[in-house]
Amino acid sequence: MVTTTNTTAHAAPTAGEATLDRIAWLRLSSVTLPLATPISDAKVFTGRQKPMTEVAFLFVEIVTEQGHEGIGFSYSKRAGGPGQFAHAREIADNLIGEDPSDIGKIWTKLVWAGASVGRSGLATQAVAAFDVALWDLKAKRAGLPLAKLLGAHRDSVRCYNTSGGFLHTPTEQVLDNAGASLSNGIGGIKIKVGHPDGKYDLARLTAVREHIGDDVPLMVDANQQWDRPTAQRLGRAMEEFGLVWIEEPLDAYDAVGHAALASSLDTPVATGEMLASVAEHVELIRHNACDIIQPDAPRIGGITQFLKLAALAEHHQLQLAPHFAMEIHLHLAAAYPIEPWVEHFDWLEPLFNERLEIRDGRMYVSSRPGLGFTLSDQARAWTIASHEVGSRP
Repeated sequence: MVTTTNTTAHAAPTAGEATLDRIAWLRLSSVTLPLATPISDAKVFTGRQKPMTEVAFLFVEIVTEQGHEGIGFSYSKRAGGPGQFAHAREIADNLIGEDPSDIGKIWTKLVWAGASVGRSGLATQAVAAFDVALWDLKAKRAGLPLAKLLGAHRDSVRCYNTSGGFLHTPTEQVLDNAGASLSNGIGGIKIKVGHPDGKYDLARLTAVREHIGDDVPLMVDANQQWDRPTAQRLGRAMEEFGLVWIEEPLDAYDAVGHAALASSLDTPVATGEMLASVAEHVELIRHNACDIIQPDAPRIGGITQFLKLAALAEHHQLQLAPHFAMEIHLHLAAAYPIEPWVEHFDWLEPLFNERLEIRDGRMYVSSRPGLGFTLSDQARAWTIASHEVGSRP
């Protein structure tokens, strides 16, 4: 593991009496999480990507002069992890001396520090890790779970499992995985579709529906692999299964195509996870391109940006189903006015000492303050590079 430290003094910004604390120290960690089994979805079966074998994480730990702490993370699948870490390292010293409560101000400062690389994609994903850490810190300082700090509408959220239904998994194993998820208290099952042969998708979907019964919520995810005619044809063929939604039937940026599909199908259309800014989601909303919006806080710049998007989504009466990172999104979904869903993945569990409670089809917000998670020894062992800025009090 490579560790670097920057202790260069950073002039404290001018502040009034309301500034009661300042950021004194932070640490960035680049962590590689290996996956037990290579993961394949439609993008692999159509030759666009290779199977996924690991997930790269950028962790940010922040400590203030008064000893308050926060932890946040962003992530990248396949490529991009080293880039996120490198960008975060370049901009990290901008936090030293700032009031940790001024999260919106700090977000803008960090974005402008890297303005030449834009306000979406890898750059804002790096900013997201800082932003999540600041929200975690604020909630911990208040002694509240993040959901309660934001203003929760509920203490638990409907949850569904995705990790048991990838395309590389044999159908019989998918059925076993679905049964195990339901037995463990998860409320819905999502399986991957988008196989080059649509008949394979329909046969697999038929088997799953027969196995779990008509009353269990069931979703499918095509991972952007259909063209418009295929999405229309298969979308109609899937109407009989009573799906909660069809996810990413088309290219993530095809707002017009998604809008046409959503207006023609009885099954709701969900999309948004691959978009990397609030502005890109605005295009979906402007075109009425989805019934269920699926933002990913680490991908769009953090919790600050997610809250902006959530307000807009609520205004348009959209349902919400955040993508991945349930450790963050449980809190954000609990604070959304319209009953949402949160996605269950157990992949990240080795990174943390704590676990989420799941029962009766719902995921529960714990009483732990902030996000409610601390980094495990295993996460430290998987750290391939770190960088410290400032002086720890």
